[in-house]
Amino acid sequence: MPAPEEPTTDVPGPAASGRRVSRKTVLRAAAALGAAPLLIGAPVALAREQPAPGGAGLAPTPECHDGDGPTVEQMEGPYFKPDSPLRNSLITSGTPGTRLTVGGYVFGRGCRPVPGVLLDFWQADDNGAYDNSGYGFRGHQFSTAQGAFSLTTIVPGLYPGRTRHLHVKLQAPGRRVVTTQLYFPGEPRNGTDGLFDSRLLMNLRQAGPGLEATFDFVLDVPQDPTTPPTTPPPTAPPTGTWTPGRAYRAGDGAAYAGLAYRCLQAHTAAVGWEPPNVPALWRRL
Repeated sequence: MPAPEEPTTDVPGPAASGRRVSRKTVLRAAAALGAAPLLIGAPVALAREQPAPGGAGLAPTPECHDGDGPTVEQMEGPYFKPDSPLRNSLITSGTPGTRLTVGGYVFGRGCRPVPGVLLDFWQADDNGAYDNSGYGFRGHQFSTAQGAFSLTTIVPGLYPGRTRHLHVKLQAPGRRVVTTQLYFPGEPRNGTDGLFDSRLLMNLRQAGPGLEATFDFVLDVPQDPTTPPTTPPPTAPPTGTWTPGRAYRAGDGAAYAGLAYRCLQAHTAAVGWEPPNVPALWRRL
């Protein structure tokens, strides 16, 4: 059984002095205490979400956040190993544990996707142990041209001193390495783990016998706010209704709640990513 990672006292918490409490922070804090619904229909708190009074979506801002700034950094811990294999799945058909897929996007400070970002993941296995002799539950990948990433793994097991978590290092081309951890909402140990930070909570929902999680990273990568994001050419009015699980391409149209939208970035639709909620993915026509 691995030794627990040492807590640190200088990790910024969700209520750091002088920080404006954002809607995202409140949602994640509620989820950490088990007060927010976590399954289908739960509210999302993604970096690309720009809430406005009355529920209307605002255009992405140059800061690409609602008060939370770039993704919070955390300690590496004692179990990181360099030279992980290039892969986005850390499991095989016979791997024990609850299946978990983690997906999302990497954005810069201009609230636009950052392609080619290195994401290096590592975690404990179902028994709470790290593979320190090989590369089990370790792997790296690169964000797509749309800034997307996707990881297939299992829910990590518990070990003394820590709540459930995933480790990740990110490096945008030509930029410094950012190290952090991702957490699961509703975990009893979230309240006792000295490293836990509610700003790093993933959104989580049941997906058959497994779980699906989403999280958007925001890196301190300069992006000219005066240059609008590249958008696909106008297309014909949508002929179908927005549907979770459908793969949309840039330029596709879809109808939602009686309104027409055009897809800005290729992605697979998911509950919580409805067109009015994600202006980085959909533009109202």
